[in-house]
Amino acid sequence: MARIAGVDLPKDKKVKVSLTYIFGIGRSFAMHILVDAKVDSEIRVRDLSDDQVASIRKVIADDYKVEGALRTETTMNIKRLMDIGCYRGVRHRRGLPVRGQNTKNNARTRKGKKKAAIKKKRIV
Repeated sequence: MARIAGVDLPKDKKVKVSLTYIFGIGRSFAMHILVDAKVDSEIRVRDLSDDQVASIRKVIADDYKVEGALRTETTMNIKRLMDIGCYRGVRHRRGLPVRGQNTKNNARTRKGKKKAAIKKKRIV
């Protein structure tokens, strides 16, 4: 099992798919990394040599921001928006959708489970 950027890659999958297990690397970045490292994308992780794993590690370390550094950067960007009090920051703070989606009927992913409405008794 190869360990790259602090992530154990699944050994039975092809390298181009298993690289996507690293936060910040998708399919297209995985293909760019393999081209730069001169590794065949159709090879399985268990068939990689130590030199190939080292070259993939080197390309990722030199050219890409992944895992902890990327997570830190995204959280700092959100924190900056919240600190300056801009519209997007306020939406982040309140837990509402940030990118202009409607919230009347949908947005349950952001808003969470529905809260039961409290009915007031009418005095006659």
